[in-house]
Amino acid sequence: MHREVSPRLTGLPALADSGTRLLILGSFPSVASLNAGQYYAHPRNQFWPLLSCLLERDLRALAYPDRVAAVLRCGVGIWDVYAACRREGSLDAAITAGEPNDLAGLVAQLPRLRGIAHNGGASARFLVRTRGLVARVDRLPSSSPANASWSFERKLQAWRAVFALHGLLQPQQ
Repeated sequence: MHREVSPRLTGLPALADSGTRLLILGSFPSVASLNAGQYYAHPRNQFWPLLSCLLERDLRALAYPDRVAAVLRCGVGIWDVYAACRREGSLDAAITAGEPNDLAGLVAQLPRLRGIAHNGGASARFLVRTRGLVARVDRLPSSSPANASWSFERKLQAWRAVFALHGLLQPQQ
């Protein structure tokens, strides 16, 4: 009996620049994100709604290039722990033959980087690799729709705490 092998998938490039202070690391883009060529493109993923609340601007209303530019201006970078993998569907649990991104290489290019935040458990498995790269590494509750046990408000509270530690929140009026 011949078993079909999952296709080899390649992730998206890092979204970071010299002003990045906090790098948010996911695991690997969903099928929707890969098809769109955009991070967190699945309409039920709460990543962009969370960042919209934290950065006090409706990022979802912006075209993707403008959304990315707005996030970078705020000191936030986005990437994934895996550069490539095999996977059927979008679940992290289905990732096999994962090839890690060069996290150390990216960090070396980000002079203002002070922290890494892992978006979810699959990304957080890389904590052992990222702890030595920056002063602070945190684990965030996953923004994925698969993380239904956490309400949006509970996720927002956890994400807000990490953003506050890095001075990324707008001052309260």
